[in-house]
Amino acid sequence: MRTATLGPDERGAALARMAERELDILVVGSGVVGAGTALDAATRGLTTGLVEARDWAAGTSSRSSKLIHGGLRYLEMLDFALVREALKERGLLLERLAPHLVKPVPFLYPLQHRGWERLYAGTGVALYDAMSVSSGHGRGLPTHRHLTRKRALRVAPCLKKDALVGALQYYDAQMDDARYVTTIVRTAAAYGADVANRARVTGFLREGERVVGARVRDLEQGGEFEVRARQIVNATGVWTDDTQKLIAERGQFHVRASKGIHLVVPKDRIHSTTGLILRTEKSVLFVIPWGRHWIVGTTDTDWDLDKAHPAASSADIDYLLEHVNAVLAVPLTRDDVQGVYAGLRPLLAGESDATSKLSREHTVAHPVPGLVVVAGGKYTTYRVMAKDAVDEAVHALDRRVAECVTEDVPLVGAEGYKALWNGRARIAQRTGLHVARVEHLLNRYGSMVDEVLELVAADPSLGDPLTGAEDYLRAEVVYAASHEGARHLDDVLTRRTRISIETFDRGTRSAREAAELMAPVLGWDRSQVEKEVERYEKRVEAERESQLQPDDLTADAARLGAPDVQPI
Repeated sequence: MRTATLGPDERGAALARMAERELDILVVGSGVVGAGTALDAATRGLTTGLVEARDWAAGTSSRSSKLIHGGLRYLEMLDFALVREALKERGLLLERLAPHLVKPVPFLYPLQHRGWERLYAGTGVALYDAMSVSSGHGRGLPTHRHLTRKRALRVAPCLKKDALVGALQYYDAQMDDARYVTTIVRTAAAYGADVANRARVTGFLREGERVVGARVRDLEQGGEFEVRARQIVNATGVWTDDTQKLIAERGQFHVRASKGIHLVVPKDRIHSTTGLILRTEKSVLFVIPWGRHWIVGTTDTDWDLDKAHPAASSADIDYLLEHVNAVLAVPLTRDDVQGVYAGLRPLLAGESDATSKLSREHTVAHPVPGLVVVAGGKYTTYRVMAKDAVDEAVHALDRRVAECVTEDVPLVGAEGYKALWNGRARIAQRTGLHVARVEHLLNRYGSMVDEVLELVAADPSLGDPLTGAEDYLRAEVVYAASHEGARHLDDVLTRRTRISIETFDRGTRSAREAAELMAPVLGWDRSQVEKEVERYEKRVEAERESQLQPDDLTADAARLGAPDVQPI
């Protein structure tokens, strides 16, 4: 395998290689599905390229509920196949593919009616557990349990006594979604894929009806070049229709955007040892443990405004606070909210009755020769979506191609993680770091933790916490730029770390120090450092302003008041 390092030099070399030869597969878009597709193709022995207009997971895949789950509510819809598939994937990720990144998380479901509700909900959760075990990959999670009201209030004292008559507790899993996607991209690169972010597809190359490549603009160094490929996979999520327009072809389906927002509050604002799942009149509301924080979400509303920077309005925030406060003994206020983020779900919208039911599932199409489109689905089943997309693409290749092997390909950092975890006290002793700090690093980098620790060994000051964000080391900022493809300050504060939503100042106190740490790696001069800091501060200001606006239109206008990372 090649190195999994994604620094500036590796990015430049990848772009050069893509321009020099015809690829088997070019993947456009590096959300979780695009990244997974590149990994699937590369591990089948196909020459593979991956280009992304912004940053890894910059869209939907960094703004989810950060859950790996089977979709308990889909059982109510009798969608057993979807739940079974997702539970199998959940088990694979927990046990084999990414144990360093995917972790079990408990949820409490309060019961509000005596008798029938416990039987009804209990049957559903029991079926959920049974389907998980029957998948062959569900034995690592505890099974559900029934709790009396007294016992439920013991594990979740935050609840009002009259908000429940009893409860069920069950387990799912969670991960840092943006970090997970970055790790998939690094794994694909390790198996030979050429990957580049800040590389925008501006058009497709055609020979007759066939798509034979793409024109790609390097948004960092400037210049446009052609990448020729036998097959191209469009994995651009909510931008699917926009990408399809580049070939002036009407798609077989359309993708509409549904906005979901989340609030991040400090751990001490909700006194509980378990997450919560609550019913609303529209869907469900989650209160999810997140390190020293809670994530509260989500909403589900149509969005037809700016896709790159969906905005959370004051009405969105009030909706979540109102619903979570209905069951909390000590209500949350606006002052408790550390962070807010909004994401867009790519939902399939068919043009006939036959395809309109696909909105909760995924689909793959081959609208014109040489171009495959994959859309829909859910984060948990990204690997299945990627497999289906590559299966469709290889049908058109004039040779025999190996079957998908990603079920048996751990992500970088997974191999050796458990042994390192068992030896974390020795690592702490050797490095001088606290054991809690070593645990934090292991659960972010797995067995690649030595690469971060080598930076600290070479410069002990990098072992200090980042100003304004004590949970992260200065070394992690340098590592993001040198190994993980971070090209801008926003990449580090928003996706490589979660400082932008985990601090009350939204990362503005950390911005200058972080930019100065990135500068030597990326070749920034003082002017560029100032530009990065100013742009980030204006982004935070615009987001805060948008969250005071009464509706989507005014929130969108306020958010777009901040300058974006400008193409060259």
